[in-house]
This record gives sequence, C-alpha cells and structure tokens, in this order.
Amino acid sequence: MSLALRRGRWAVAAIFLVNGFLVGSWALQIPVMLDRLAIGEFTLGLLILGFGAGALVAMPTAGYFISRHGSRAVVRALALACAFGLLIVAAAPGLWSAAVALVLFGALIGGTDVSMNANAVAVERRLGRAIMSSSHGFWSLGGFAGGGFGGLAIVAWGHLGHAVIVTAAAFIVTAVAIRFLAGETEPEASSGVRFSLPRQPLVYLVGIIALFSMVPEGAVLDWAALYLREERGAGLAMAGWAFAGFSGAMALMRFAGDAVRDRFGAVTTLRVSGLVAAAGMLTAALSPSPLLAIVAFAFSGLGIANMVPIAFSAAGNQDGISSGAGLSLVTTMGYSGLLVAPSVIGFIGERTGFAPVFATLSVLLVVVVLMAGLARSAEFRATDAAVQPAT
Repeated sequence: MSLALRRGRWAVAAIFLVNGFLVGSWALQIPVMLDRLAIGEFTLGLLILGFGAGALVAMPTAGYFISRHGSRAVVRALALACAFGLLIVAAAPGLWSAAVALVLFGALIGGTDVSMNANAVAVERRLGRAIMSSSHGFWSLGGFAGGGFGGLAIVAWGHLGHAVIVTAAAFIVTAVAIRFLAGETEPEASSGVRFSLPRQPLVYLVGIIALFSMVPEGAVLDWAALYLREERGAGLAMAGWAFAGFSGAMALMRFAGDAVRDRFGAVTTLRVSGLVAAAGMLTAALSPSPLLAIVAFAFSGLGIANMVPIAFSAAGNQDGISSGAGLSLVTTMGYSGLLVAPSVIGFIGERTGFAPVFATLSVLLVVVVLMAGLARSAEFRATDAAVQPAT
C-alpha cells in the first residue's frame, strides 16, 4: 500500500470525525434555540425537520456531482463549507433566518455525508479491504466528542462562542485532511451524466436494508429514554443510559467491524449482526426491568453498528452504476429512517406504548437478515487497484 493511499484512508476518517463532531455539537444548540428565539417545542420541531429536509434533498444532488467530478473534489468543497454551518445557525438572529440556516446546514451535512461515504468506498476498492465500519466509528467518536464538549463550552462562552470554537476546530482539521484525500482510479462517468434515479432494482433493495437498519437506530436515539421512564419506571439518570449504552456499544463495534467483515465476509457479518440486533431489540421490548432493557439496547447496538456501513459499501459497489449515484440513493433512503421515521414512531408509541414498537422493530431487523445476500457487492478481495498510487 502506497503512502498516499494510507494518508487517504486516514484523511477520509478525519472527515467522518469532523462531520460527527458538527452533528454532536448541533445537538447541544437545540435547547438553546427555544430561549433565544422565544419559540415553542412545536416550532422547534419544524426547524429540526427543515434540517432533515435539507439533508435529504442534498444527498441525491451530491451523488450527481460525484458522478461528474469524483468523490474527492466534492468532499473538498462540501466539507470545507460544512465547517461553517453551525456558526451560521448560531448567528441567525430570528426565526426565519434560523429556518434558512438550518436547511442550509442540513444540506451541507447531508451532502458531505454522501461524498465522504463515496470516498470511503473508493479507498476500500483500492485497498482491497473494508474501512467503512471504522470510518463510521470515527463519526460516532466525533459525535461523542461534540456532545461532551458542547455543554461545557456553551456554559463557559455562550452558544455563539461555542459555535466559533467548533467552527475553528472543524475548519482546521478539514483543511488539513482534504489535502491528503485519495480519489477514484478513473472517472466513473462522462460529463454527460444526467440527474436521474438509478434503474437497477437491486440498489433500491439495498436501500431498504439501510432503511430497516436505521429506523431502529433512530427509535432508540429518540424514544428509548422515554420508554424506560414511562413504561419501566427508570429514573431520569438511568433512562439516559439507554442511549449511552446503545451508542457506546455501536461505536466500539464499528472500530472492530472492518476486521470482522474482512474475516467472515460482508453477507455473513450482516446476517449475524441483524440477528444480534433483533435479539437485543426484542429483549428490550419484553424486559420487565430498566437495567435489563439498557443491557439489551447495548447488545442491539453491537449488531446495528455494522449493518449500515455494509449497506453503504454494497451501494457504492453496484455494477452498472456509479458509486455516487448508488450511495446517494441508499443514503437518502437510510437517513429517512433516522430523520423522519422517529416522528411516526412517537405518534404510534403515544397510543400503544413503546414496548410493542420496539418488538415490531426487531421484525424489521429480521427482514434485513433475510435480505443479507443482496449485499454481496460489499465483499472485498485484493485487486491490482489496491496497489496503485493515489491520484
């Protein structure tokens, strides 16, 4: 492996880290917006929905530009712009300016997400081995760092001071990292690429795998703490461990996931991961005690950790379609489960309770197990491209 390609592998990891750091930092700005904009929770919810809408619109658009210009060029442009997204939101003086800023920030986050995943696919191809799971592990690590630092920073320097520090750190790391990004070995498409949906049905099925993997993730992130408090009698401090256990286990497994996937193959890893995730989710739904439910959510996180990275690798390695087009479609489908589905889940959970919801989500994970063979394009073997120098 050339020095340039090794640097490219760590450069894209740094972009994942910064993207997660920005999202984690944004999460701490959310409650501040209630007071500084003098709005209610319903209005705040609409603003957050705008963030998600911006991301979902930008994802297929980024795929189009990746097909024309390659992932490296698109990552460079979007990641640098994305570093300033949080600052724009924090500096917005009123409701409407905040709404526009959030749509823009969401678009930059979503577009960077697609392009950095496409670049990770390009590096995987050239290395001949998996790096997607550990790349997502860096994203989780960045989110943890952003969330942990954000609260202290806002208390010490206010929401705007926090945003300035986050922006400076994100910009510096990104500016260094983009110098070392590796690119595709050859153009994936000519300049005549059209902005259209892929015609291959298999990539949509891979999108369903991503969707069914990310809906449970979104449900745990948004509703597990409430489930433990309202239905299992946990205190506020204990209820918070549902998310912490789940996300911590997911981050740890993502760093181990590439070695597991290279050893056993993508399809086998996806099947076993789906079974582990389904067992944990069902146990959490049936658990009579909050402590057992917390352990079960963490167990489910171990399984879910590698499911989305494998789906993204499969999407970026479809025959007859550029990695940008495949990834933009599958990423959009998957993130709709993370950004949109929790709202529907909350509506249902208020009427049925969340135990039946989590039990039903375990069924979605079993469906992923049954569909795992469709992710065979995520399997890797060493090729001549793996030893080519970075371009």
